[in-house]
Amino acid sequence: MTKTRRNSLLLIFAAFIWGTCFVAQSAGGDLIGPYSFNGIRMLIGGFFLLPVIAFLTKAGLSPRAPKTRVERKVLLRAGILCGVLLFFASNLQQVGINLGSSVGKAAFLTDCYIMLVPILGIFLGRRCPRRVWFCVVLTLIGLYLLCITENLTIQLSDLLLILCALIFSGQILAIDHYAPIVDGLRLACLEFFVCGILTLLPMTFYEIIPAGGFAAWASSLTGWTVWGSLLYAGILSCGVAYTIQAVAQDEVNPTVASLIMSLESVFSTLSGWIVLHQMLTGRELLGCAIIFCAVLLAQLPEHIFKNK
Repeated sequence: MTKTRRNSLLLIFAAFIWGTCFVAQSAGGDLIGPYSFNGIRMLIGGFFLLPVIAFLTKAGLSPRAPKTRVERKVLLRAGILCGVLLFFASNLQQVGINLGSSVGKAAFLTDCYIMLVPILGIFLGRRCPRRVWFCVVLTLIGLYLLCITENLTIQLSDLLLILCALIFSGQILAIDHYAPIVDGLRLACLEFFVCGILTLLPMTFYEIIPAGGFAAWASSLTGWTVWGSLLYAGILSCGVAYTIQAVAQDEVNPTVASLIMSLESVFSTLSGWIVLHQMLTGRELLGCAIIFCAVLLAQLPEHIFKNK
């Protein structure tokens, strides 16, 4: 097996982890609250990456590890910025799921960030191909079928997930800006810790205090379902999948990598159907299909559309 094919299979595995993680988010968030679940799983992901980073550094596999004070400041600034954006995006996603959005719909709406990134890039001086605008129209049609009910209303959970996709777009652009100059795993570790620490605030005011204090809240953190969901989302989704992505994108065309990782939404829909018995209506499935086609089309290399 060639390295490219092996890495492509690893990216499919990462997409599988991210897709099935929506089930863990739905189950765990219902038991302990969206902020508690999101904050704890981000901290778990951050702590998991610490020994991974130490191992790679000792093995000489971290060429972008900061060596000077200036480099450490850049890494810290990048981690704080990306962590703040991740805080808003991931909590909007978690709250949207807990408000009743199915895991399949949540994944498809979140995947709209792939569409929004090149559009937001215009404000950073990056050209947006015409086909992307066509994909925007397709996405709007898909969103209408997926989110708007027959009496022309949209659920709050859908609005939160769309806003989540918008903020994730900003986070991805921030990571894209810093990726060439900082170590990717260190950046991920920092942003997980920043996101987790910031989430302690809404967790305290919206879940710990209303529950009657820390002791009463902590009693909800019992049982295999809660910790199974937290460990799956923290270790596998935040830690393992991100590490796989960082390693496996080597020698894989970035466009191909994006196409593979967009399978996350497919895996989430299938896992929501199999595990949670969440069914989408024909109208919603059509909306998902249109959005998925738009996502794929937006990621195809531009030279395909040019005359030779």
